Amino acid sequence: MKNVYILCEGQTEESFINEVIYPYFLNIGIYIRPIICTTKRTIAKKHKGGVSDYNKIKTELKILCKQHKNEIVTTMFDYYAMPDNTPEIHHKDSDIYKQIEYIENKITEDINHSNCFFGLMLHEFEGLLFSSPQSFELITDINTTNIIQDIRDSFDSPEHINNSVETAPSKRLEKLIPNYSKIRNGTIISKEIGIDRLMEECKHFSDWIEKIKTFELQSR
Repeated sequence: MKNVYILCEGQTEESFINEVIYPYFLNIGIYIRPIICTTKRTIAKKHKGGVSDYNKIKTELKILCKQHKNEIVTTMFDYYAMPDNTPEIHHKDSDIYKQIEYIENKITEDINHSNCFFGLMLHEFEGLLFSSPQSFELITDINTTNIIQDIRDSFDSPEHINNSVETAPSKRLEKLIPNYSKIRNGTIISKEIGIDRLMEECKHFSDWIEKIKTFELQSR
């Protein structure tokens, strides 16, 4: 069985990986294991989540790559709010997919481990949930669901929903749905949508999933 470790940003991503990505890959003989990024290490404890410095991500990735040098390592971090010291994070292109691929490749080069490739969510995990606005009926009323549909319809894809502090996908949902829970509600909705629909609606996410399937370790 092929083993893949996914270094992720926090519990929201961890839950999504466990509940949606893990079973999908298990069916095709790939074992997925999420690991929340450690942001601080002390003698007594590891502190996880809330990454504010790219070097912390880099350090944890290098540790993971060395510990599992014969296994694949990738990541699931939101492009929105990535630390300013991330390689080429401010690179711009008129094609958002080319832009994000360029940044990912530069980060992968910086990590410099043959068993690792960097993956960013475009623009953040919650953008995926706009792949099927009707699924929000599980947690909110029809009027709110219709507003979410209107937001989705105003962009080329869920991944194009923009990334400012006011209009990022998660900020929109938190404004529309009182007490919106990223972990609980994000998992419920993404499971209802299903990975096939997520991949159909979200090209960059789909490309990342396909890369996990096809990535081969370089022979030593």
